[in-house]
Amino acid sequence: MSVGTIATAPPGVGSSGPVRDTGAVHDQAGLFDADGGRRAGAVHADLPDADLTYLPAFFDPDDRVRLFDELVETTAWRQDAITMYGKAVPIPRLQAWYGDPGRTYSYSNIELEPERWTPALLEVKVAIEPEAGVTFNSVLCNRYRDGADSVAWHSDDEPELGVDPVIASVSFGERRAFRFRHRLDPALTHEIELEPGSLLVMRGPTQACWHHQIPKTSRPIGERLNLTFRVIVDRG
Repeated sequence: MSVGTIATAPPGVGSSGPVRDTGAVHDQAGLFDADGGRRAGAVHADLPDADLTYLPAFFDPDDRVRLFDELVETTAWRQDAITMYGKAVPIPRLQAWYGDPGRTYSYSNIELEPERWTPALLEVKVAIEPEAGVTFNSVLCNRYRDGADSVAWHSDDEPELGVDPVIASVSFGERRAFRFRHRLDPALTHEIELEPGSLLVMRGPTQACWHHQIPKTSRPIGERLNLTFRVIVDRG
């Protein structure tokens, strides 16, 4: 059972299968500035065991293009690999890890030491923190070069992220489908078409209760950059 879709393009565009739109999304127009501002079009997904706020036009068109170009050029992109059945398999995207000194992050036996913040990443970080209500100390950058690049079902629930982490996801470049699946009831699904310049904030029990993915797509598409800002907590 699908519990809704947030789509600013026709449902199913950029995805490998249909997702039914049941309208389980609340328009928050009453929270906007008089001129719309960065919160224009903001929606809150009405999902069980989740807290999702999506702002499809957080960055204006000029900034979207400029930041995309700066991030492509100034980010230390790397091709990492995971080990499967004793063999190193490249992950289907490029990535980079930035953050404050000592904020190491590990997943799937990949350990990432933080690079120093770039001006472009700091600009995005400062812009989104008032909306997220969090001061972030790290960011995972992903570069999806075409429709063959993807990320499999997972949750951002590593111990270093703490309990009920706030994850802020910023997208530049191509629109891509972002899917959710409940961890206890896989029939519960949700999909958001992530627009260039958009901000998605995931809070509360979202990571504990839901998996998410960026599926592959066969349609011809360009590059997408995704920045997922996090807080690496101190573990005593």
